[in-house]
Order: sequence, then C-alpha cells, then structure tokens
Amino acid sequence: MTVDPIRFLQDTRWEDLPGRVQNQAELCVLDQIGTGIAGATTPLSAIIRDHVVAHFGGKSPVPILFDNRKTSVAGAALAGGMTIDAVDCHDGYNPVKGHIGCGLLPAVLALSDQQGGLDGQDFLTAIAIGYEIGGRLGLALHASVPDYHTSGAWVGVAASGVGARILGLSDDQTRHAMGIAEYHGPRSQMMRCIDHPTMLKDGSGWGSMAGVSAALLARDGFSGAPAITLEAPEVAGFWADLGEHWLIMDQYFKPYPVCRWAQGPIEGVLALKRTHNLTADQVDHIEVTTFHESVRLATKDPKSTEEAQYSTSYPCAAALVRGTVGLAEIDPSAFNDPEIKRLSRSMKISEDRFCNENFPEQRYARTTLHLRDGGVVTSDYLQPRWTAEDPPSEAELRGKFHLLADDIVGKDRAGRIEAALSALRTGGDLTPLQAEICVPVS
Repeated sequence: MTVDPIRFLQDTRWEDLPGRVQNQAELCVLDQIGTGIAGATTPLSAIIRDHVVAHFGGKSPVPILFDNRKTSVAGAALAGGMTIDAVDCHDGYNPVKGHIGCGLLPAVLALSDQQGGLDGQDFLTAIAIGYEIGGRLGLALHASVPDYHTSGAWVGVAASGVGARILGLSDDQTRHAMGIAEYHGPRSQMMRCIDHPTMLKDGSGWGSMAGVSAALLARDGFSGAPAITLEAPEVAGFWADLGEHWLIMDQYFKPYPVCRWAQGPIEGVLALKRTHNLTADQVDHIEVTTFHESVRLATKDPKSTEEAQYSTSYPCAAALVRGTVGLAEIDPSAFNDPEIKRLSRSMKISEDRFCNENFPEQRYARTTLHLRDGGVVTSDYLQPRWTAEDPPSEAELRGKFHLLADDIVGKDRAGRIEAALSALRTGGDLTPLQAEICVPVS
C-alpha cells in the first residue's frame, strides 16, 4: 500500500522504525559527527563559520557545530553542512551519486535547538525519516532532469520536510516548504566540482540552509507548492515502497576521506601491495581502468585538501607509499612527498566498459602495477569497501569514528560524544550531545 510522503513525514514515530533502522540512524549520525570533527580542522570550515557569524543574524541564535559561537538557524545549517562536507568521509547512497546525512543532520540540529530541543528518540526518528525522504527525492530529481546535480539540490527538500515536522507545520505548509526548497535549492552541477575541485564541494551546506529557510518561510505563509520530485505523477514509483524498504539501510560508508569514486582503485593498490609484498620503490607506475566519472577525478598534483580528495591518482599513490589513506594523506604536508608525487604524476587511467555499465549502482575498478623489474601484477575488478551489500560492522564504524576523532578532540571527549548519542535511543535529550559537538574541536 502506497504511503503518502507527507503523512509519513508527520506521523512516523520511533516505535514505527524497525530495530535495525533505529540502530542505523545512530550510526549514521556518529559517522557524520566524526567526519565533521575532521572537517572542522580545515580552512573551508573556518571560513564558513566565520562567515555565518559575521553575516547571518537571527533573533534567536543557535550554536554552530564545532564552534563556541552562535548564528541564525539558516547560518548554523550552512556552516554545519559545509563543515561535514569539508572532509569527504561521510556516508552516501549509490543510486543518487550523493549524500543524504551531511546536509540533513545540521538542519535537524539547528531547528531542534531553536524549538527548545527534541527528545532523543524524536531526533533520531527525524534523521531516519530524512534518509527515506532524501533518497527518494534524489532518485526523482535525477530521473526528471537531464543533468547531474549536487546532493544539496535534493537534500534541501528533505531538510525542509523534516524541518516542517520539527516546527509542527500543517500538511499544506509542509507541501509549500518542500516546494520552496526544491525551487530555490542549489541545483549546482556536480561534475564542475569534479573537474575543478574547490571549496564548493557537494552543495550540502547550501542545501541544508535552503531547507531550513524554506520550512521557516512556509511557517510564515510563504507559498511554493508543489515540489515536482514529491508530487509529479511521473515520480510516483519512487515513493511506492516508502515505509517498507528502508533506504537508510542502503547507505555505503567510507573507509578513506576521499571521493568514493577513487576508493575502488585504492582497494586495488592496497590488495596488490599486500598480496605481492610490494614497496613503492619497486613500482614504476600505476594503471587503473574504471568508470568515466572516476577518470575525471584528474588532479595529479594537488595543492589543496579539496584537490587531494577529488583525485584518483593522488590517493592511489599515497596508498602505495604509506599503506593507507587517512587524514594525514589529505593534509597539504603530504603533498610534497617525492614518491607520492612520482606515482601520482605517472599514473595512467582509462575508462572500462564493464565499470561504466555498472555505475552508479556499483563503483568498480581494476588496478595494475607495472614494476621496475618489468613485472606486471593486476587486481580483479574491485569495489570500494563498506558497500550497502557488504556493510561495515558496528564495531568497524565505531572504530572509524574514533580514528577520526580521538587525535583531534581527545579520547575522553570522543567517548562522551559516543555515549551521549547512544543515550538518545532510550529517551535522553540532546543537551549532553550538543554540549560536546557545539564547541571548538581544539
């Protein structure tokens, strides 16, 4: 039986969520927070947080993620979304080639604070609902327009719908909120940022801001309905399984803080390095065959963390030299490593029909290492780790959080964040969690 998306938004309660969905909502938030802690150390985050403090007013200012200052609700959503997006390590949904939680979480936190806080279970329910709405909005948008938009284009609509729920808006006001967000959301071209990596990233912060603003405008009587991605007859099929098939369970997670499209090649490099007990100096050059979009991650000599994250050759070279790709490898201090430079500049990458045919549902790559002694070793077609089909364990995700957070905020504070988040499932409020995540990271 088809569920009305507006009724799903307004009526779904914690007890309506399957246990696995409740658990996944907590883990998705933990993953976003860990990524945001890392993101807060970047120049991108510092610039955007200073910007919203200087230029976004507000009668009832709310805290900024990973900062000790306050700004407007829209400003907090913008800064939070861009801070999480500053390090490309958050979860994602293959069919929409984008990310739901990155823009959703800051919007929910900002509006919740303005409303005086949510019960912990209500907060996690709002997050789960946002993933279900957001994923389907992304599918509907990509099916109804010819070009490939950033995540902010459809996450903004999801944030407005969840925002309408938090604000207690009527069904009609919710429709208008989602229509406003769809019309004014950042329909920016994702491949532009792939071809020219800058701080623009995936539009998640702008989408979060647009969604929050849309909900507030609808509350004040501003009109904007309908949202085509929600209400047009031609997209009805994307909503048919709402409340039955839970998209939050179909998210992938990232083991490395770089674009997902580069992570299949990274796995190939690391597999060959382990299997053949190779060191970087034994390798003349790396060769990768993969799908078109990964080939366009073409920065070989990054000058910024954004360029390092939107590259296929650089992280593959770093993986071969250092045995992993972590926060240290996307820091500018690593860019002048002579072996990484050599291998990144010499890497050959080309398109592969099999990989193209399976994108975006799967992200395959095949990696070959050409050795200096004339030998050649080649991997199987590999996907990134931690797919929806073969997800990380809970222990692995919690380990990833601590890998990102412990060195930045300390093990004690990271532990308090994890405990405060877990307490939400039994009805605790957001205050302890916000006390830890709405202060500077260092």
